[in-house]
Amino acid sequence: MNDFVATVQALHDEEDYFRSDRPVFIARSPGRLDLMGGNDDYTGGMVFESTIREATWSAAQLRDDSKILLINPQLAEQGWDWEVTYTLDDLVSEDHVRSLVNSDPKKRWTAYVLGVFYYFHAKQPGLLKRGVTVYIESDVPLNKGVSSSAAIEVAVMKSVAHTLGRPMEGIELAEACQWVENVIAESACGIMDQIAVVLGDTGAVLPLVCQPCVPQPLVRLSDELAVWAVDSGVSHAVTGIEYEAARAAGYMGYKLICDWEGIEVHQDASSRIPRYTDSRFHGYLANLSVSLFREKFEKRLPITITGAEYLAMGEEHVDPFTKARPEVAYHVRACTRYAVEENYRVNLFAALARGAKGLHLDETLILMGELMYQSHYAYTETGLGNEATDLLVELARNEGPRHGIFGAKVTGGGAGGTVAILGRADADDAFQRIVKAYAEKRGIEPYVFHGSSPGADKFGIVEVN
Repeated sequence: MNDFVATVQALHDEEDYFRSDRPVFIARSPGRLDLMGGNDDYTGGMVFESTIREATWSAAQLRDDSKILLINPQLAEQGWDWEVTYTLDDLVSEDHVRSLVNSDPKKRWTAYVLGVFYYFHAKQPGLLKRGVTVYIESDVPLNKGVSSSAAIEVAVMKSVAHTLGRPMEGIELAEACQWVENVIAESACGIMDQIAVVLGDTGAVLPLVCQPCVPQPLVRLSDELAVWAVDSGVSHAVTGIEYEAARAAGYMGYKLICDWEGIEVHQDASSRIPRYTDSRFHGYLANLSVSLFREKFEKRLPITITGAEYLAMGEEHVDPFTKARPEVAYHVRACTRYAVEENYRVNLFAALARGAKGLHLDETLILMGELMYQSHYAYTETGLGNEATDLLVELARNEGPRHGIFGAKVTGGGAGGTVAILGRADADDAFQRIVKAYAEKRGIEPYVFHGSSPGADKFGIVEVN
């Protein structure tokens, strides 16, 4: 904290970007790690999310003109535009804002920031009367599946909201940031990333039922446990076709099941985020039990179906954030099964985690680890597997409980990204062997995540005068 605050204090005092006659408001948001769950949020499942040490910082100050000045000096190293200016007049429509942020790949990052301003323009009319300067720094790695996008959205939204005299926190803050990601950044994410980095805390894991956002009390992990994560070196992107296809396939399965049961699916007029719902499952596959799914529906679902074949059946695609692409073959059975079974796995994992301590710790961890391995394999079935993440999981399994390593799984949207590893706190030597072996086999030095930090609400706001 001190480095960023000191930087902002110097910029404020020297009137470099910031004026010295008014306050600057600083917010901080960490990235997040899916200990369990992670790809069942949009189907209403439970996710089990921890924060990471790495975070994004945002400092905001009101201006006297209509400029929206966005400064992110670290991006200069990547050849991106790191100082970008928009105006309040640019906030005329969703389409116009999207066209601005997509006009040049070097400023695509501003989607997550200008989207915040468009949110206030569209959802809080009259609040945004003057321009704002926003200064950003981050050490959350990009495309690693640890929610770099949610971290920047939440940090910027929280600092700007405070600057505008309309502080935001909790579910309201998370929902607003999810709206930015869905509507302006055009990424088909659920709310889990945003709520995890808003409500998370050091040494704790957040159970969240994504219907659409029902956070449960934080689970404080025993000091006897350790959670690590290793970046596979294969870039992950929620905007990738693998993630989109897996998500779309789950919705196809959901719609087919509703049709077979004679259940009408319709748009949910009460939802802030566009979605479809129904009278029995309320739009969420997670509300279908594993036993009933296996008994009545699993074998009736097509193993694969192209988007063209699905639409030719007269079916409507009931996900506003993906498409039924005619040429894509969708793994409908596996993706529907994943949504139903992953919710069960995460609920069981969370229940075990609450009691993972004492004499029966290893027995509990063996069960938790098996759930992680099952989850990892299910990603492969849905088309979200990757040989690099498979290798990391295999190396963890080879160490095994005898060396204090109990489970591992790919996180986030899969198809690369980061692998979470669960073990005893005294198993660091075994974890280091995993990292070393992976580095040798892949010829890279993987990024390692260890430890956690306060969420955006826990951190609060720092005022610089």
